[in-house]
Amino acid sequence: MPVPGYREQYDEKTWEKYSDAKIDFLIFAFTMDYVLETNRLRMRPFLLGDAPCFYHLNADPEVIRHTGDASFRDEEEARQFILDYDKYRKYGYGRWTLLLKDKDDFAGWCGLNYNEDKGETDLGFRLSRSFWNRGYATEAAMACIDNGFEKLKLKRIIGRALKVNTASIRVLEKAGMKYEREFEAHGSKAVLYSIENSF
Repeated sequence: MPVPGYREQYDEKTWEKYSDAKIDFLIFAFTMDYVLETNRLRMRPFLLGDAPCFYHLNADPEVIRHTGDASFRDEEEARQFILDYDKYRKYGYGRWTLLLKDKDDFAGWCGLNYNEDKGETDLGFRLSRSFWNRGYATEAAMACIDNGFEKLKLKRIIGRALKVNTASIRVLEKAGMKYEREFEAHGSKAVLYSIENSF
């Protein structure tokens, strides 16, 4: 049955039988063990129903200002991004949709990403502006790091941010990461932080 990253295993006629709602049900069924919770937040796999939220998240120039990412052209491009996202299948973890626990409101995303070329796992997060400065990013980041060490048995997790992005750097520091070095990214100065598994 189709889940993100599995499109290539099915011909178009088979794929078209499934509605977005059906695909979302299958995605969640196959990945429900990966759901994380904190006092205020819940994290789950990307679902196709998240496409409008992802589109609007990246449409805010302030949100993507220090990321190097472009906005989605439309909701269909955001949907295709989710459909092609294959990290859960390939590595058993990835970025998660971030929801407020009490209202189920979409706040953004947070999670770990494995870079196969470099053999390293990085922490990433992106929240809608209306959820900034409330501690949500730090709360989600700490949960992802704990999960990475306790459940996934990772040895090291890194975090990157442009040097001018002081808000993201504060999140990395509050999550327990330590400064390692400076480097160049997107034509600007950036910093690398890391944390080692102490469990």
